[in-house]
Amino acid sequence: MLNFDKALDLPPQLQWKYANEPELMTWSIRARNYNTFVANLMFSFMATVILGATLIMYSVYEGMSQSWRISSCIFFFSLMLLVLLSVTHQRMNFVYRFTQSGVEYCKWKDFPKWALTFLKWFTGITAVIFIFLATLDSTFLIGALIGPGGMGLMYLSMANSKSFQEMHTEYHHHTFKWEELTQLAIATNREVVDLKYSITLKGNDYKTNWSLNVFCERKQKEAVANVIRPYLSPGVPFIKAKVNVPMSTD
Repeated sequence: MLNFDKALDLPPQLQWKYANEPELMTWSIRARNYNTFVANLMFSFMATVILGATLIMYSVYEGMSQSWRISSCIFFFSLMLLVLLSVTHQRMNFVYRFTQSGVEYCKWKDFPKWALTFLKWFTGITAVIFIFLATLDSTFLIGALIGPGGMGLMYLSMANSKSFQEMHTEYHHHTFKWEELTQLAIATNREVVDLKYSITLKGNDYKTNWSLNVFCERKQKEAVANVIRPYLSPGVPFIKAKVNVPMSTD
């Protein structure tokens, strides 16, 4: 049995189907299970928009001291950039488990409750700071509306929107028998071992052909592929190739 690291504990919503079988290999990883090129482009575009908003904010604060003007703009830009990163660079929890029956894995994403607590306290503290500064310079009232005001609205929308929280919460469990795999590929462009499979979904009378992206560290790809290869059916191709990682639709 190969263990790359101590596997994450599964949430109560998930459990292994073949828990009674010995493990051939198991590991856990947090990975970006989507097209990172598109996500990075989105981040770059939105970062440019935030920079433009920061420059507008800088011009509005013309009457205040230069040090406060610069620091408040840097604070606004940094905060919005962190929020943007949390949207475009999200990661999913994966735990993989190989047994004699095949490939089994669980993936999940919990809604980050800590983010609400942090945002609530951060909004309150920055609001007090801006209100105090407004007693020295009334232009800080604009900053209070843009900064703490915007964060307050964000907190309320996150805390009270059930659909928003459900969008950031996922639990999935999948199993594939070795005989269902039709191709094994070591990705040359991502830390992924790609498995093509052909299965008949419940309720269908035809085969569904798709691919499974097995996420791992760069140095683990060869080891993962070598464990899988002996269990494949005769004639199943084993290649190295560029692999697409589409947005998950589970």
